[in-house]
Amino acid sequence: MINPYHKSKDKNFTLLEGDCTELLPKFEFKFDIIFADPPYFLSNDGISVQSGKIVSVNKGEWDRSYGEEYINEFNYKWLSICRDKLKEDGTIWISGTYHNIFSVANQLTKLGYKILNVITWAKTNPPPNISCRYFTHSTEFIIWARKNEKVPHYFDYELMKESNEGKQMKDVWNLPAIAQWEKSKGKHPTQKPLSLLTRIILSSTKLNAWVLDPFSGSSTTGIAANLFNRRFLGIEKEKEFLEISINRKKEIENESIFNLYRNKIKSVKLNINEYASIIEEETLIYNNELPF
Repeated sequence: MINPYHKSKDKNFTLLEGDCTELLPKFEFKFDIIFADPPYFLSNDGISVQSGKIVSVNKGEWDRSYGEEYINEFNYKWLSICRDKLKEDGTIWISGTYHNIFSVANQLTKLGYKILNVITWAKTNPPPNISCRYFTHSTEFIIWARKNEKVPHYFDYELMKESNEGKQMKDVWNLPAIAQWEKSKGKHPTQKPLSLLTRIILSSTKLNAWVLDPFSGSSTTGIAANLFNRRFLGIEKEKEFLEISINRKKEIENESIFNLYRNKIKSVKLNINEYASIIEEETLIYNNELPF
């Protein structure tokens, strides 16, 4: 029997403590989409700049590389388990840099996923390259793939077009890195911005959809999901980040903060109040619940 680390009162935000490869096989449930921010394997004792200060790039032992074979085996294992947890028309998004994204793409292909897009996230405010021997690292990549080759996936093309000033949205997204207001309850070393996760979730899910994040960190995925009436399960090993996640969820239970954050998100260039009213008019149908 799985006991959640936390389950919100509205039942839309659930957290499990542990390793996703151990926990996911223990229950039967299918998700509409998965967003995964797995280890990039770039903790190589290098240095970077953060808020004007020189800092180590090391994130933790979980992010250290032990060679190509280790990375490939790791990615194959968790991607295989996650595929089993997707609905037949479900999709998965995986973020990365060159350190891990090529391995991820190879394992997706081996497992029978169909790669739909490779998004380039061009950060509008990247840290400088302090060595002055390379171009500034200013992008990350996000692979979007569906579970099955021949089963159609969901894509809200019209909403993405509307939020892109009426033009077809391209696979290069110019979005800022994490903003200061997103760190109000603490910060994860690889925390993604709400603007990025909101665009991902709105583009590929319907209202009430279930979103899984197997490496949930401080649960930006869950906050974005709940801000726009989707439901969330996050899995995380570190209690520190689980506690940050809980506090972030509690923060948006305050209606004024909820509305403030929804309006601050820069990736949705449409009338948020109009979109919110559409959400509120929809009937919430809870016909599939987590088994714990």
